[in-house]
Amino acid sequence: MKTCIVCILISCLMVCCKQAEQKEQAIQQQAQVYLDDYNKEYQRLYYASSLAQWKLNTRIVKGDTTSEYEAGEADKALAKYTGSKSNIDSAQKYLAIKDKLTALQARQFEAILFNAGNNPETAGSVVERRIKITNEQTSALFGFKYMLNGKAVTTGEIDQILQTSTDLNERLAAWTASKEVGKVLKAGVDSLQHLRNASVTPLNYKDFFDYNAQEYGMSGDEMVKLTRQFISEIWPLYRELHTWARYELAKRYKQPVPDYIPAHWLPNRWGQSWGDLVNVQGLNIDPVLKARGPEWMAHQSEKFYESIGFDSLPASFWKNSSLYPVPADSPFSKNNHASAWHMDLDKDVRSLQSIVPTTDYWSTVLHELGHIYYYMSYSIPEVPVILRNGANRGFHEAFGSMMGLASLQKPFLENLKMISSSVSTNDTLKMLNEALEYIVHIPWGSGVMTEFEYALYSKNLPENQYNKTWWDLVKKYQGIVPPSERSEAYCDAASKTHITDDPAQYYDYSIANVLLFQFHTYIAKNILHQDPHATNYWGNKAVGDFLKSVMKTGASVDWRKHLQETIHSDMSAKPMLDYFAPLMTWLQNVNKGRKYTLPEKM
Repeated sequence: MKTCIVCILISCLMVCCKQAEQKEQAIQQQAQVYLDDYNKEYQRLYYASSLAQWKLNTRIVKGDTTSEYEAGEADKALAKYTGSKSNIDSAQKYLAIKDKLTALQARQFEAILFNAGNNPETAGSVVERRIKITNEQTSALFGFKYMLNGKAVTTGEIDQILQTSTDLNERLAAWTASKEVGKVLKAGVDSLQHLRNASVTPLNYKDFFDYNAQEYGMSGDEMVKLTRQFISEIWPLYRELHTWARYELAKRYKQPVPDYIPAHWLPNRWGQSWGDLVNVQGLNIDPVLKARGPEWMAHQSEKFYESIGFDSLPASFWKNSSLYPVPADSPFSKNNHASAWHMDLDKDVRSLQSIVPTTDYWSTVLHELGHIYYYMSYSIPEVPVILRNGANRGFHEAFGSMMGLASLQKPFLENLKMISSSVSTNDTLKMLNEALEYIVHIPWGSGVMTEFEYALYSKNLPENQYNKTWWDLVKKYQGIVPPSERSEAYCDAASKTHITDDPAQYYDYSIANVLLFQFHTYIAKNILHQDPHATNYWGNKAVGDFLKSVMKTGASVDWRKHLQETIHSDMSAKPMLDYFAPLMTWLQNVNKGRKYTLPEKM
C-alpha cells in the first residue's frame, strides 16, 4: 500500500514537472515569436536611419536642409518603434518572468528596454525635438567654414599647423580658429542638455549620463568613480609627462617654462594627444606613406586583417565608404571625424574617414577597420540583431586602439618593409611617444570630457557656466590653460564632435585604453611569446583565432564574465602601468631638479 502511494506521488510529481516544463517551453516559444518580429523591424528601421545619417554626414551642403529633414524622419521612425508603449510593456512583461526565459532571450529583452529608455513614447514630443536639434547641430558642426587669415581652411590644415609649426603667432591663430564653431553650437548644447535628460527620465533613469552608464551595468555615479580611479592610478606618470612637456615646449618655443601648458603650444586642438612632441628616429614612416598614398594605406590595412585569418572586406565596403578628404573648395563638406558604420547590423559595413598619408592616420585606418571586423565577426545567426554590439562599448574601442598600437611597433613595421631591419631606434623615446598618446588621453577622457558631461546632465550645469567649467576641468586634469581668457560667448567643449553626436559616453575611450593593454599584453605573452613593446601580429593566425573568439559573441554575454573567460582577469589598469614602468624611471631621472606644478595625487 505504501509503495502504491509513493508511486502515485512520484507519478503526480512527474506530471507536474512535465506540465511546468511545457508551460516554460510555451512561454519561450511565444517570447521568440515576439523577438523575431522585433529584430526584423528594428533592423529595417535601423538601416533606414543609418542610410539617412550617412548622407547627412558625407554630403553637407550649406543652406540645404534636405538631408537634415530625411535623417530626422528616419530617426523619428526608429525612435517611435523602439520607444513604443507596446514594446516597453512587452519587454517589462517578459522580464518579470525572466527565470522562464533562456539567457539569450532575457538579454534581448533587457536590450529592448534599454533602447526604449532613450526614446519612450511617454516622453511625447521631447524625442522629436531632440532628434531635430541633434541633426541641426551635426550639420552646423561639420558644415562650419573655418577661416584662417581670411581664407577657408579644413580642420586637417589646422591640425597640420598645430603638429608642425614653431611660430607661436601662427599656432595661436590656428588654435583660435578651431574654436569659433563653439559660438554657433552653444544654444544647441543648452537645448540638448535638457531634451536628452527629458527623453530618459520617463523610464526612471536619473538623467542622460546615468542612462548611458547603465549599459555597463553601472550607475552614472559609479561610472564617474571608476574613471576617477583610472586618473588616480596613472596620475604619477601623467605628472611626470606634464613636467617633461612644459620644459620641452618652453625650449622649443624659446619661452620661459610655464606652470601650466598654453593650449596652443600642444599638437592637438584639445590637448588630448601629445605624440607629435616626440620624433622617434628611425620610426618616422611619413615619407613611406606619402610615397605609397592613402589608397595603399586603406588596402594594406585590409591585408593585415587577412594575414591573421579574417575574411576580405565585402566589395560594398570599398564602393560605399567615404575614405578620403574633400577639397577645401568643394561645394559640399563632410564629417571629418574617422568612424566605422554598421549600416544594417549585418553585411553593409562602411567607414567614414579623411585618410592622409601620415603616421597618425596609419594607425587610425587600422583602428577603424578593427571596428569593421568586429562588426563582421558578430554578424552571425547565433547573435540576434539587437545584440550585435561589443561586449561593452569599450571593447569596440579597445580592439581598434590595440591594432593602432600594434601597427606602429618596430617588428610590425620591419615586416612591411616600412622601416629597415637594420635601423637603430631609441626604445625609450618610442615608449614616450606611446605614453603621450595613451596615458595623456586618460585625464582628458576620464577627467575633462567625462566630468563636463557629468556636470552637464547629472548636475544641470547652467549655460552661463559652460566655458568656465570646461576650462576649470582642463586646468585641473590636464594642466592646460587657454592662450587668453575665454568668455561665455564661446562653448569650447562643443568643438569636440562627441558632445554633439556621441554624447555622455566619452569614458568609453578610457575604458578602451585600459582594456587594450590588458588584451595586448595577453596576446604578446601567451600567443606571440614576444615583448609587449615589440610585437608583430602580422600573419599570426593564432592571434586572429583568439580575436575572433572574443569578438564573435557580440553583446550576447556579460562583459565581466567574458573578460574572465578570455584573458582570465577583471578590468585593471595594472598591465598599462607595467607596460610604461621603464618610462616612469626614465622620466623621474630627466625631471630631477625641475619644478612640478601638478599635485602629487589626484
